[in-house]
Amino acid sequence: MPLVKRTIEPRHLCHTVLPRNIKNELECVTNVSLANVIRQLSSLSKYAEDLFGELFNEAHSFSFRVNSLQERVDRLSISVTQLDPKEEELSLQDITMRKAFRSSTIQDQQLFERTSLPIPMEETYETCEEPPPLHILTPYRDDGKDSLKFYTNPSYFFDLWREKMLQDTEDKRKERRKQKPDLPYLMCPKGFPSDSRTAHFLWSSEVRPYVSLRSAASASSLTYNL
Repeated sequence: MPLVKRTIEPRHLCHTVLPRNIKNELECVTNVSLANVIRQLSSLSKYAEDLFGELFNEAHSFSFRVNSLQERVDRLSISVTQLDPKEEELSLQDITMRKAFRSSTIQDQQLFERTSLPIPMEETYETCEEPPPLHILTPYRDDGKDSLKFYTNPSYFFDLWREKMLQDTEDKRKERRKQKPDLPYLMCPKGFPSDSRTAHFLWSSEVRPYVSLRSAASASSLTYNL
């Protein structure tokens, strides 16, 4: 369903109820139609002024960004022209050690606030009827939910997006747990020396799956499993 930002009124020019004591109905309908046309032109001029005001603000913002970019280009061109490759030597190692350029990304937030609501849509919002007083039934509910939210819930889409993001985060966490390799564990048979030095030496040595290492002191085996 499209959301109409500006509505020119009246939409119907000739839809009107004629009085009973009208001698010439055609003349009455013509006058009403002409009056509604004038009202439409007035509404059109009002919204045209608002539309050109928005275009002016956007053009001003675009001009400010272009001027800022031009200043940066001018500073860069001056730095390039003043650079003398004969006097300033730059090795390849210095170039590779420099950090790559990263631009600062500004993320816009809270775009759909009441303060950012356009004036035509605010006027349309003011003409809407208020929801029924269902909040008076909330104390009588056993689940503690707001009764008005079953009729209208402005935060429905935000709650739905939040649940989806939490579910995606949990799925990614489970996927990382599945992909994470298991640490090798040490199996010491009975009678094999298991002091801290021996365990540290065997732990720091090369570990291979399902390879048995025989000790020189005994015939016991040590198996590492991945």
